[in-house]
Amino acid sequence: MALFNKLLAPFRRKEPVSDVASASFLPEPVSSGSATAGVSPQPPALPAIPTPVAEEIPAWLEDEDLLRDEGVIFGLSDAKPEEKIAAIRTYFVHRCADLERDIDRFNEKIGEINLFIEQKENRIGELDHRRHELAGQQPGEHHLPRTLIGLGLSTVMCVGNFFLIDETLRPAFEQSRLISVGVFLAGMFNLFSRTSFFHESGSPATRRRLLEEVGLPLAAALFVFAQAVQRQPFLQAVALLLFVFFLFLLSGKLLLGTLTILRNDLRTSFRNKQLKIEQQTRSAQWDTEIDTLRKEIDELRVQKWQIIPELNRAEAELSRMNAKRDMLIKLFESEYNLARTLKTQLTERQRQAILRGR
Repeated sequence: MALFNKLLAPFRRKEPVSDVASASFLPEPVSSGSATAGVSPQPPALPAIPTPVAEEIPAWLEDEDLLRDEGVIFGLSDAKPEEKIAAIRTYFVHRCADLERDIDRFNEKIGEINLFIEQKENRIGELDHRRHELAGQQPGEHHLPRTLIGLGLSTVMCVGNFFLIDETLRPAFEQSRLISVGVFLAGMFNLFSRTSFFHESGSPATRRRLLEEVGLPLAAALFVFAQAVQRQPFLQAVALLLFVFFLFLLSGKLLLGTLTILRNDLRTSFRNKQLKIEQQTRSAQWDTEIDTLRKEIDELRVQKWQIIPELNRAEAELSRMNAKRDMLIKLFESEYNLARTLKTQLTERQRQAILRGR
């Protein structure tokens, strides 16, 4: 192509493609294995970018002067440039296919790691919320010692009330002490509800409830009074009537009500013990699980940090290949357009000489 260079020397641009021909941007011609040259060893657990398989590279892609000649010849021969540009693009598509697959694989792996990290962080947040919620639970309030003391005192009062009734009814019913037991039980334990309205604040005192709680104790006290007034002074019998009646109302109802309160206090005390045990055991288990999850997150982040440099290297190599492709296309188009422009200034003999020199 000596004749070609002499003919076009006056018209050739000094810098055909000014935006891509700088030394720092234009790489050396791509040869087999150049995609992975100079890369540091990769961790064994990470997928590595494979070295491109050696393939036959067109001569005009290795030599920029030959590519310029191709552009000039296409411009002088009225050939369409799209075929040559498509060939350049097709070549680089094959060269970049492995890089694109590696980039997709790296991005997919990073996405999976991010998903695992997010799941473990959500689990940590859930466990941390449960731990704080459990630690914030306060023990229920109960008065178990006071309830036990009240139960003991009411039991003593009931026993004393029985002996008082038995002593009063003995002269009349000496042959059968079961009558004393029946009168005592009738006056003391006629309450079928859980608690008495005497011990409930805000409880409505209806006629039915008043008769249910007061009627039978009053009848039993009057029966005892009727037996006492025959053998004791009237004033003493009246005092006995009032004393027994209020013992029936208070000690009996107190005993039954205290049993219900005792059940509630025992249940509350048991729940408090369970809560204390749960706070100790569950908190320790959750803390251990949280520490394990955080270690796993750190390991996943290390894997992610090992993949990111490989991804950046693959993306940089892909960008370099694309930049070279664009540079070659622009170089070819520049020479093609230059030849089309100078076509009218060359004689037929000069054009034929250039084409034959190809």
